[in-house]
Amino acid sequence: MRRSLVAILFVIALTFSTVVHGEDDAYELGCQKYDVGDYEAAFETWSPAAAAGDADSQYGMGQLYANGYGVPLDDAQALKWYQMAADQGHGEAQCALAVMHANGWGVPMDEAEAMKWYLKAAENGVTDAQVNLGTMYQNGFSIEQDKVEALKWFTIAARLEDQDAAAKRDYLAERLSDPELAAADAAVTQWFTEHEAMLSNR
Repeated sequence: MRRSLVAILFVIALTFSTVVHGEDDAYELGCQKYDVGDYEAAFETWSPAAAAGDADSQYGMGQLYANGYGVPLDDAQALKWYQMAADQGHGEAQCALAVMHANGWGVPMDEAEAMKWYLKAAENGVTDAQVNLGTMYQNGFSIEQDKVEALKWFTIAARLEDQDAAAKRDYLAERLSDPELAAADAAVTQWFTEHEAMLSNR
């Protein structure tokens, strides 16, 4: 279960990287190695770039250590690299960091800290984080229950083509009043307006 969570995040990042990275980019080269299971080569490619401050490569290093691919599984190292990338605004790293805090991997379980990083990742367009945020708002996990806010995040993720989000959106929408639906719709419209520039670069 643990490996599946972090691996899913990396598959999403791989898909995104094909759009935003050039062929000569260290991260993309490392992704090519990672994708065929040559984790040692991915490590060798990402390690110097990560040490030089490349956020994408730092995220890749976090994935290697979080999964134990090509290196011993090491939560402390995974957290280190995720944190470095997350602090630079890397959305997938922010989401991965939230997963680590939510599950208590390498750190004490801390849902408030997870919530903080899920929100940052969600604002960066990471749909896994948006769905997790929606779930937290829907169920009142570590935050006051807010079904309008939950519907907002499910709807945003669904519009960004997250497969799980659409079902969650539809289920919740059937249980809200017309004013609540209108409030959620307005919030979604505002979010996409505010993030138009970011989304146009995807």
